[in-house]
Amino acid sequence: MKYSINGNEIIITETDIDLKKTFDCGQCFRFEERDGIFEGVAFGKLLRCRQVGKDSIALECGEEDFLSLWSDFLDLEGDYGKAKDFLSFDKTMLDAMAAGSGIHIMHQDPWETLCSFIISQNNNIPRIKKIISALCTFLGEEIGDGVYSFPTAEKILAAGEEGLAPIKSGFRAKYLLDAAKKVASGELVLEALKGLDRETALKRLMDVKGVGPKVASCIALFSLGYTDAFPVDVWVKRIIAAYYGEGFDPAVFGKHAGLAQQYLFYYEREKSKV
Repeated sequence: MKYSINGNEIIITETDIDLKKTFDCGQCFRFEERDGIFEGVAFGKLLRCRQVGKDSIALECGEEDFLSLWSDFLDLEGDYGKAKDFLSFDKTMLDAMAAGSGIHIMHQDPWETLCSFIISQNNNIPRIKKIISALCTFLGEEIGDGVYSFPTAEKILAAGEEGLAPIKSGFRAKYLLDAAKKVASGELVLEALKGLDRETALKRLMDVKGVGPKVASCIALFSLGYTDAFPVDVWVKRIIAAYYGEGFDPAVFGKHAGLAQQYLFYYEREKSKV
């Protein structure tokens, strides 16, 4: 990755990230595309970015924020070429990588990711985004004109079920409140999970009501750095059954299992649109 400064933008070259695929593959729910500009909020800050070319992007931010926050958020230093070399062991993965090339595994805020994937249960992406947007508007802090940060655990806990009613999250409200209670009390310290083995981290996450193996794996992969996590939902079960058969162990993907899952998920979803 190389970068330069052009006015109020950071121009990153020699990068393989595809912003549309990365923001549209089900790992992040607060970015929207308008006229080629992707805009969203993470870590309490607004980011606008755009694809300049196949191997370059532009981020509207200062150099300090780019180096301390956004480069890691988008995993711009990740060696995706090396990961692809490792995963190039069968036709299915080669086809999936060709379709999903440019997807990066984002490094998101663990608290927001925990809540987002609780909300994602038995839900579709447009409605997930709508609920999260409402949650931020009602309980977050305004950081710009009509732009809100993700609310803290304390804010959600104080709101209670009655305060969460306007966001229309349904049965998920009680799960959000349990997560907020555990995080606000210090019973669950999300950052501390990063130093544990994956199975222990998943178990701790599943202590939160409503968090099962799939949701825990998403949180581990998209915010805690467990690149070997392999979330399994209906889509992924269907993919594994179709291409690999019963008894398949995703451990074959090694430390790149999460990236393999994203490639396979994107590949199958795009095929279904044809």
